[in-house]
Amino acid sequence: MKRIFDNNKPRLKSVWALLAVLLSAFLFTSCDKDDLEIQQNFPFEVSVMPIPGEVANGQTVEIRITIQPTGNYANTAYSIRYFQFDGTGTLQYYSEPPYLPNDLYPLASTQFRLYYTSTSTVSQSFDVWISDNFGNEKQLSFDFNSSD
Repeated sequence: MKRIFDNNKPRLKSVWALLAVLLSAFLFTSCDKDDLEIQQNFPFEVSVMPIPGEVANGQTVEIRITIQPTGNYANTAYSIRYFQFDGTGTLQYYSEPPYLPNDLYPLASTQFRLYYTSTSTVSQSFDVWISDNFGNEKQLSFDFNSSD
């Protein structure tokens, strides 16, 4: 047995060397930086706390909103826009000036409050779109009956 091993020793060294080269080639070529995928685009959901169904002329309604991303990427930026299609009123972020319809505004946080103030005695409806810098967008619809 020892004789067989001694006779094949140079061949075994060659086989081991070949296996080491093949294994190294496989390991180092599979780490090509072009093939690495780093996920930056995380879809998100939006939750809204319950709000009243009626609003009177001059009354302000608080709307609490939370953006819930499915992952965490530090450079995600969110923005908001709205459009009112029934009735009249103003929508604003905290104490900032009221939003203009269809203008895009950056959001500083994923938890925030909007304040809708009715300026009408009829039913009111508006949509809010929240989007991120990767093209994901969610639409929220709000409807208020007039309590006047």
